[in-house]
Amino acid sequence: MARPPEDINTEISPREFELLIKDFLTNLGKELKSFKATHDVKIYKVDGEYQIDIYAEFDFLGTTFKVLVECKRYKNKVKREVVQLLYDKLRATSSNKGLIFTTAGFQEGAVKFAKEHGIALIRVIEGKYTYFTKSIDSPNFQPPPWADIPKYVGEYTNEKYISYLQEGHLEPLEEFIFE
Repeated sequence: MARPPEDINTEISPREFELLIKDFLTNLGKELKSFKATHDVKIYKVDGEYQIDIYAEFDFLGTTFKVLVECKRYKNKVKREVVQLLYDKLRATSSNKGLIFTTAGFQEGAVKFAKEHGIALIRVIEGKYTYFTKSIDSPNFQPPPWADIPKYVGEYTNEKYISYLQEGHLEPLEEFIFE
């Protein structure tokens, strides 16, 4: 199966981007009574203040789980240092899971570090790139209206597969967060 091009960059405002990701998480946790996702949070710890784009928290089996999410609307691929910074925030805030969503993809060093430390990386692309046709390299195509393609999807890659995350189809993300 063909993959969307590496050099596409999704046109979305920073706030719209962060709220889209918050909605992904809210839909993911809607079955849990205690699930809450909050946009633009500051967490205060002894060693300082940490700004988090989206903070999610839920109770499961008598324990509170904390999820930190960073949203990077970049023109260039996310570097390893960004993933390292999230890893430091996870440790400093005693959080359980970390995710980074970006519009530009990830450098090889970022992917390697994230894999080693259990951080999920998701590239957000326009949904039209998940609609495949028989045409070759047609960058300006538009899927037909009946295809019901979402405006944006999250491209999530792990060792097993590539998934396109969208409302109603968030199982791989659910597996990562709730595993």
